[in-house]
Amino acid sequence: MPEAASLTDRRARRSVGSVAVAEGSGPLPFVGEAGPQPTRRHGRRLRIVDVTLWYGERSGGIKSYLDAKRRHAAVTGAFEHHVIVPGEQDGRHDGMHRIRGVRVTRNDYRLPPGGRGLCRTIAALRPDVVLLHDPFWTPRQAVAAAHDSGALVVAVHHGSAALDAAGMPGPDRLWTPVFRAWIRHAYRPVDAVMSVVDPRPDSGRGADLPLRLGLDPAFRPRSEAVRGDEVLYVGRLSRSKGVGDLLDAAVGADWRLRLVGDGPWRTALPSEIAARGLADRVTLEPYVDDRAAVAARYARAACVVMPGPNETFGLVGLEAAATGAPVVCCAGAPSAARIGSLAHRFPAGDVAALRRAVDAARAHGGDPALGRRIAWRHGWTTLFHEELVDLVALLERSVGA
Repeated sequence: MPEAASLTDRRARRSVGSVAVAEGSGPLPFVGEAGPQPTRRHGRRLRIVDVTLWYGERSGGIKSYLDAKRRHAAVTGAFEHHVIVPGEQDGRHDGMHRIRGVRVTRNDYRLPPGGRGLCRTIAALRPDVVLLHDPFWTPRQAVAAAHDSGALVVAVHHGSAALDAAGMPGPDRLWTPVFRAWIRHAYRPVDAVMSVVDPRPDSGRGADLPLRLGLDPAFRPRSEAVRGDEVLYVGRLSRSKGVGDLLDAAVGADWRLRLVGDGPWRTALPSEIAARGLADRVTLEPYVDDRAAVAARYARAACVVMPGPNETFGLVGLEAAATGAPVVCCAGAPSAARIGSLAHRFPAGDVAALRRAVDAARAHGGDPALGRRIAWRHGWTTLFHEELVDLVALLERSVGA
């Protein structure tokens, strides 16, 4: 793969369509509004490509974001959208480009053998903007391919070195510097960083654009739902997500716990539950793909717990709060600031404080009115409109620089 083209060369390539973006686009429409669309390169729609390794059949936040973005682009026509992910075999369908990869986890994450297929696909698409949602799929090659096509590259900061380290065997303190060095290596040549938290500790550079995560319309208060007394966890079943701390907090408590999901700890969990004497109070259920079914579980739970110490957003907490459910989360979870009084925080790693936070959340009872406000503010239509405005502004600044 050739080295990335110089910034001057990339600006020259982009300048062919810059007038359409800078002068001819007008206000960007919401769903249902008529109006001109943002265009680039001889009048075609803005072409956005999202790239990630973390798109499995049983994955969470990134998959939810990309699936919603595909639907939004198809309904509104506001931009042309493509997604590049690993798959069981090479193929393309409705803007999804799959590069053959080997399955490596229970939730169907796959690793392709190198970045050649990714780079070929980027070159063939000739995008205007490429968003890289992880730093692990041959990032320097992907950036070079995008720059060679005249595209801007945005690194989307979903994770953290600490979260990556927590998923590895051995002490976190040995792995964290390794992942931090890799993130800085991956982010160095990108044109911008998008994040909901300050990425500087990991990446060495601040956020240029805000990362916005939205909600499926299924996540809303339900008048027919009767809130029970059960504590609910929905998500990846792994130590890095704090599931072990949640089990420890359940020891000696008087509440029932339901764990819903899949992940690397799924097979070992029954014995972990039994070893803590919790077999009669902890229920383990498989991953649920139906958003409406997940929302109904949130609405019936006494509270929803998001115990992970290294959340860089915490979409589960936002989803649950939109149904009006109380949410228990670590003090540093970014989504806690968006759910107000429904958030019951505890210091990461403090099992006793986690137990007290669960007790407080169970006594809270929920707030459907606040849930409705959260659901409205975080609708995908609004958030994708705002993201598109940011990307167009980034392109304008690049052309004018």
